[in-house]
Amino acid sequence: MKEKYSLGKLWEKFWETTIQVHRDKATGMLEFELNELENLFVVLIFGSFIGLPSPPAAMAMELLPYLEDELRVMVSRADLAQDPLGAVMGMLNVD
Repeated sequence: MKEKYSLGKLWEKFWETTIQVHRDKATGMLEFELNELENLFVVLIFGSFIGLPSPPAAMAMELLPYLEDELRVMVSRADLAQDPLGAVMGMLNVD
């Protein structure tokens, strides 16, 4: 049987959906902002590689543990840059 909705229930569903959409948009914006702040943080620490003035060495060493994931990505990209075809063949188990 078809369920009949009253105007009040439809209105309530409408507002629930609207609130959920706004929450999803806000979450997406926060995730984007977090990624941008992480990128900015990496540029501040590793800026000397691209010609930007670097922070004092003591401060950079204190912040280094927070860059563990970025260092892993940087090292893996550097490895792939040396021999990208070899990396692909290694994934495919071609000898």
